[in-house]
Amino acid sequence: MPKRIADSILNFVRLESAAGILLFFTALLAIVIANTPLFSAYQQFFATPVEVRVGALEIAKPLLLWVNDGLMAVFFFLIGLELKRELTEGELSDKRNVVLPGAGAIGGMLVPAGIYLLFNAADPVASRGWAIPAGTDIAFALGVLKLLGNRVPLSVKIFLTSLAIFDDIGAIVIIAVFYTSEISLGALAVAGLCLPVLFALNKRGITSLSPYVLVGTVMWVATLKSGVHATLAGVVLAMFIPMRDPKDPSFSPLKTLEHDLHTVVAYFVLPVFAFANAGISFAGISIEQITHSVTLGIALGLFAGKQLGIFLFCAVAVKLSLAKLPDGMGWSALYGSSVLSGIGFTMSLFIGSLAFANANLAVDERMGILLGSLASGVLGYILLRRSFSSV
Repeated sequence: MPKRIADSILNFVRLESAAGILLFFTALLAIVIANTPLFSAYQQFFATPVEVRVGALEIAKPLLLWVNDGLMAVFFFLIGLELKRELTEGELSDKRNVVLPGAGAIGGMLVPAGIYLLFNAADPVASRGWAIPAGTDIAFALGVLKLLGNRVPLSVKIFLTSLAIFDDIGAIVIIAVFYTSEISLGALAVAGLCLPVLFALNKRGITSLSPYVLVGTVMWVATLKSGVHATLAGVVLAMFIPMRDPKDPSFSPLKTLEHDLHTVVAYFVLPVFAFANAGISFAGISIEQITHSVTLGIALGLFAGKQLGIFLFCAVAVKLSLAKLPDGMGWSALYGSSVLSGIGFTMSLFIGSLAFANANLAVDERMGILLGSLASGVLGYILLRRSFSSV
């Protein structure tokens, strides 16, 4: 592996590991607050109406939805930048490095979704949550790896990061196809008209980010009004950010923007999202709620489905000689990494907020996310520590 790519991955892992630890504490803080007399103030704060109006154009949402639709669009924009870089000149630009994490990601989405539907297929409302256990929270996963110190080979970190990228691609497709409300063709047409403008900016070699941000903002508002989830505008915008400056090939507008956004997303966007969405009150929690089909489907989908799907699909790819285990990663490390990928916190919370928006569920789907993610994190840590104990 070229030293430049290795250094880039190490820097990414260091940032994501620290972000995962911060994410844990902000989520824990939200849970603590939700189980104190401060819970009412917490709920009222995120229910605060926030309105932006320009003439007849109005966007009025509670603060929580500004976080989920607005700040998370920045998160998905960063995912798009990472994806474009990886496919252009990163680890995934080499097809030999794509098959193993790609196969694992497919298994890691299909099997958890299947397990969830085993419990909930008969309920049309509950079945909308089938994609909740399909995501992997790379920040949390790398945060757990951080606890193991330098014993973890770089190949394991690369595998987990690549797996998470494919997971994110799957989540983007799932959100676009399955969690889109009624379509406004007029607003969608406005969003569509932004695409040739972005294409022209890219082809003309415009490297100033201001016009891209301006057009991207228009596209985000139009997408929001269209019924398609607004975060997808961030992914689309990222695809048009220039990889190289035609006048100075050594300068990459995309990499510069990605580097600048990484800190903002890791230390602000995701912690704020976690704090806003993880406030679960345990008051009145009963055995019936813990054993509810939604809770069990999510928890088992993350804990059992992720490890089975990723490990089995990767094993089949290796046995068929379609891929090989990276240097430094044995079967025990692959299995431990598969278990650790069951930490679905951020993406699972986000998809849950879409799946059950305005739904009248008898349980809080976040309980299953917490249980499945916690079990996956603890077991994954134990297995990987044992796997690298001799390192």
